[in-house]
Amino acid sequence: MNKIIVYGIPNCDTIKKTLDWYKKKNIDVEFHDFKKQGITKDKLAYWSQKVGYDILLNKKSTTWRSLPKEQQQKIIGEKEAIELMREYTSVIKRPVIEINGNVLVGFNEDKYNAIFSPTAK
Repeated sequence: MNKIIVYGIPNCDTIKKTLDWYKKKNIDVEFHDFKKQGITKDKLAYWSQKVGYDILLNKKSTTWRSLPKEQQQKIIGEKEAIELMREYTSVIKRPVIEINGNVLVGFNEDKYNAIFSPTAK
């Protein structure tokens, strides 16, 4: 299996749950901390191409809800969403996981179990 990279922020409960899940399964992952390491525009564009910017942009987040309505209304497409996610990494839905050229967004134990079961290819 190729390297697995989990992107997020360490104090996020969903990230903690995700990292605990991998640890219990004895699966090594690399953790990329948005707050310390940032995220590139190219990486966000790549993820957006794979899953869609609307999946990445977490409009239920505290960060999104704390933005002025005028700023929220300016997010009308991928370009604006990527710029916002670069500026406010906490608005990115977590975790974002890169594995085998695929991108998974959010914690989904059933999906993880299907991907990492002994019979999965």
